[in-house]
Amino acid sequence: MTTPKKNTDLDTVEGLLGRLEQLNDIGAALSKERDISRLLESILLAAKGITHADGGTIYSKDANGDRLRFEILRTDSLKIAMGGSAAEPMQFPDLPLINAAGAPNDALVAAYAAIHRVTVNIEDAYTDPDFDFSGTREFDQNTGYRSQSFLTVPMCNQDGDVIGVLQLLNAMAPGSAEVRPFSKADQQLVESLASQAAIALSNRLLIKQLEDLFESFISLINLAIDEKSPYTGGHCQRVPTLTMMLAEAVTQNQQGPLANFAMSELDRYELKIAGLLHDCGKITTPVHVVDKGTKLQTLFDRIDLIDTRFEVLKRDAEIDALRRQLALRPCVDAAAERALTTNLASQIGAIDEDRNFLRAINSGGEFMSDAAVARVHHIASHYQWRKADGRQADFLSVQETENLCIRKGTLTLAERDTINYHIVATIKMLEKLPWPKHLKNVPEYAGGHHERMDGKGYPKGLTREQMSVQARIMGIADIFEALTASDRPYKRGMKLSQAIGIMVKMREDGHIDPDLFDIFLKQGVYLSYAQAFVDPEQIDDVKLVLPD
Repeated sequence: MTTPKKNTDLDTVEGLLGRLEQLNDIGAALSKERDISRLLESILLAAKGITHADGGTIYSKDANGDRLRFEILRTDSLKIAMGGSAAEPMQFPDLPLINAAGAPNDALVAAYAAIHRVTVNIEDAYTDPDFDFSGTREFDQNTGYRSQSFLTVPMCNQDGDVIGVLQLLNAMAPGSAEVRPFSKADQQLVESLASQAAIALSNRLLIKQLEDLFESFISLINLAIDEKSPYTGGHCQRVPTLTMMLAEAVTQNQQGPLANFAMSELDRYELKIAGLLHDCGKITTPVHVVDKGTKLQTLFDRIDLIDTRFEVLKRDAEIDALRRQLALRPCVDAAAERALTTNLASQIGAIDEDRNFLRAINSGGEFMSDAAVARVHHIASHYQWRKADGRQADFLSVQETENLCIRKGTLTLAERDTINYHIVATIKMLEKLPWPKHLKNVPEYAGGHHERMDGKGYPKGLTREQMSVQARIMGIADIFEALTASDRPYKRGMKLSQAIGIMVKMREDGHIDPDLFDIFLKQGVYLSYAQAFVDPEQIDDVKLVLPD
């Protein structure tokens, strides 16, 4: 190790003041950077800039604390750029902090700086007796480079723990290609930068850990919903994805009423979190309502009970026919017996037809006609069946009749209100959380995806003008995912043409935002999503219906 020398050009009062001012600007910039990879790259480039270093490397300490990982590498004269924003990924193995004998790995300069938390300033690697630079010499031999001066600085956080190492290579004399040693002023400036950088990096890592913890907690909620019902877990993951796809398309759009819509990185994160939490209230919804796949389903499908009643009807008809045949004995009347048999067959045929009809409508659908509803009421009142205690009873109970007469889908009005309450629960849950400034809109975004542009949605009856663009985006994503999803218990996933056709009608009826839906179609968001998440059999040709 050598004593840093003074460089008269850079270490003049004017030079130092200029570099200190540059250092202050760098510190302010580092505190604003959110992306860890870009932050590391900015730290290295800043250090190279204030010392006129030709190259440099940043190492991070791994989670176990026993290795240094190459993160960013730059060498200007060789045009080498790895890691960070560079196209070429890092190709060097980690540096162990413990050697094969189990002792501190003091032979490697970067490891030594990390282990002992000291700066190492080397004037010439080829003449330094303290460290193993065989790898450096091999690199030089392969590239024709001459690695000479090294400045290696540990990066310590507020607690004094080493979180990484900043290493600079070959300080250059201003205006020339001459390699010089790193001066004392260089070292002090880089140590100051490393201290600021370590705090910025440590804060960013802490924020990232908290964000990861928060997103894991969100995943925990969605897992709980998924465990309650396997039919909603996929929805909780797909809607956020489609929401972000449409949001990016709107951001890229340069025409029409939404041409000025833009999102920052923080805006994107806020919308992502809202998407992940948009149905968190479903954790309060009874599972038998969420999973209701048929009109008569509660804890089980009651159509089987009705099947049993039909069998009882057929049994009673057969018994009645046999009694009538016995009444013809001992005088045999062949014509009367044939009439009885024919009548029995007709009765059983009518019973089977009614049973098949009830089984068919029990599965639900998009529409139930007035004639079908009237037939349910006729069956309910036309048949009487005898219970185990011998009493006659209406064939269908009032509740069974109500369920079988559901016009659309499988839910009664009361059950639909129960399902719809999940959005109220979502809003209540989200408004209880102490959101930071950059996430303060999450409740509004997540809570608005069942509103309509004409104010006829729920739970607040908001109009288009009262809603954010993000909430309107999520509304379209929620609807399209629901129409095309093939994992619901009550319906099959629609083909793209059918789903888009329904949403075109929704646009015309004031249900969804027309400008957003046009971008959804024009930018092919629906198709990109379908190719990733929809059964290939559902993907068909879509005739786009766009306004003039």
